[in-house]
Amino acid sequence: MKPRTDILPAEQVYSILANERRRRALEQIKGVGGTVTVHELSELVAGRETGESPPPKRCRESVYTSLVQTHLPKLEELGVVEYDRGTQTIELSRHARDVSLYTEIVATGGVTWSELYRALGVVSLTVLLAALLGAPLVSAADPILLTSLALGLFAAASAYQLWLNRFSVLRQFRVGRDGLLSRRRS
Repeated sequence: MKPRTDILPAEQVYSILANERRRRALEQIKGVGGTVTVHELSELVAGRETGESPPPKRCRESVYTSLVQTHLPKLEELGVVEYDRGTQTIELSRHARDVSLYTEIVATGGVTWSELYRALGVVSLTVLLAALLGAPLVSAADPILLTSLALGLFAAASAYQLWLNRFSVLRQFRVGRDGLLSRRRS
């Protein structure tokens, strides 16, 4: 797989994330995992903003207007979404992953995936070294068992992260496969 060279610059990502309604819209589109209509998206975003289901009509209309006039055109221009004005449908596009890298959180406490993996690595290495140096309690366990447990934790965290991002991963796989197929046909 060839590394991407067209990654969205950080300044543009920050510009996108600076607006709360845009962030909510991207979260909702990602949560749907496919194509969503502007009407459905405005209802989802309005519901998140008000905490009501269904959200008040006035709020839905306000969200709809701001999405159509401001947010969706900006996201489309930057390549984050594909917005079909004719069918009023929206789908995440190639730069959506660039934006989501800045917002990936594991838990409500604000732990990022990199912090989780770093903590797992440090704790695993510390426990393994303690066992090898004969520290009480942990030295009773076989170092291979401790290493296997640590690798199992990494595998479980990776599988969970992959499951949460399955729509994005499948979309990237589809885009990569389609590009490869079109080059082979040429």
